[in-house]
Amino acid sequence: MWTERVPGRGEDAEPFVAHHFGAQQGMLAVFDGSGGAGSSPAWQAPDGETRTGAWVGSRVARLAADCWFHDVVERGQADTPEQLTQYLKYFLSKAPQRRSKIVGTMRRRLPTTLAAVQYQMREQHSIECQALWAGDSRAYTLQPGAGLRVLTRDHTQESDALELLRSDPPMTNSICADREFVVDVQRRSFQLPCVFLAATDGFFGYVHTPAVFEYVLLSTLMQADNELEWADLIRREVQGYTADDASMALIALGYQDVRHLRGAFADRYVTVRDRYVHGRPQGTDLTERIRGWQDDTWRSYRADYETFLPPLPEEQA
Repeated sequence: MWTERVPGRGEDAEPFVAHHFGAQQGMLAVFDGSGGAGSSPAWQAPDGETRTGAWVGSRVARLAADCWFHDVVERGQADTPEQLTQYLKYFLSKAPQRRSKIVGTMRRRLPTTLAAVQYQMREQHSIECQALWAGDSRAYTLQPGAGLRVLTRDHTQESDALELLRSDPPMTNSICADREFVVDVQRRSFQLPCVFLAATDGFFGYVHTPAVFEYVLLSTLMQADNELEWADLIRREVQGYTADDASMALIALGYQDVRHLRGAFADRYVTVRDRYVHGRPQGTDLTERIRGWQDDTWRSYRADYETFLPPLPEEQA
């Protein structure tokens, strides 16, 4: 699912999804070109239109991730974040760039985020996966019992998902061509069936609470008869509330079809709707009431949502 706020000018690259049936490996990823840090022109298209560094950066990062995953499957390349980082650095070094006369601590050359899930299907219905990320795009798993669970931690000073909706702080790490960056990783095992998704902040950054993003996914699923219809319903929904480009990649493993998936999540949909969405205050002059509702629902929702949240660097140390 991919939508642009300004047609032809979107700085999110198209989402990447690949599954190799022989190797039983797959990967899904999204890339959000950082328009503020990379707003300078970097490339001129054959039609004469210029493209920003953020536009170029997200698409070059997508190409690098595509080539890395291909080499992991076909050539036995190491499936490590360090090796992915080397691919990203190499491709960015070969990309078109223009040196800007505007300088500053926030400026970057070809800046972009990345959020991905790479997975390997094993015997006994198990899946080994690693969430890979740089910046503030996110990867998740979606489970019928516990709902949406984040697998990545935004590279920002603030880590509380509700506060991030309210404050939108700058990133402390993102992919770019002119500075060092890291691709973080979290490895976990899951049992089939399961759902993985990766999304840029155009999907989850303009809702009232993190639970509302899950509601968007499930409410549209309940209306869909097939995967294409579901994707179209999600796209229409996000276009109604986002103020940014938005892209998402999703895969449901171990489900027969959308009807099977819809049945598995029917009870969870009712829970999210009744517990976290329908209680939203209505009317005018709601600032304090909305804030109180956000705080109350987040306290209830947070524990499941953060079950797989990676620890802070100081906690790891």
